[in-house]
Amino acid sequence: MRVLWGVITAAVFFAAMYYVTVAESSVTCTVCHDYGGRSSCDTVSAPNRDQAVAQAVSTACQKLAGGVTQTMECSRTPSRTVSCEE
Repeated sequence: MRVLWGVITAAVFFAAMYYVTVAESSVTCTVCHDYGGRSSCDTVSAPNRDQAVAQAVSTACQKLAGGVTQTMECSRTPSRTVSCEE
């Protein structure tokens, strides 16, 4: 009986996690960003387009820049391409 309750509890937990993840990620954006002679393309899901683009740029700049100052400078440069799907 304990094993059955454990399995049911785990199933409910994973179902809730899946639901929360899917509900929060309604927009997926791919951003290609250039900085310092290098480029990075990243895909991010978020509740809305603005957040998805901002998170994708942030992720790309973390890969391209070295340090806080360069990361901030990178994030202020325009992206090469931005494409989003709902």
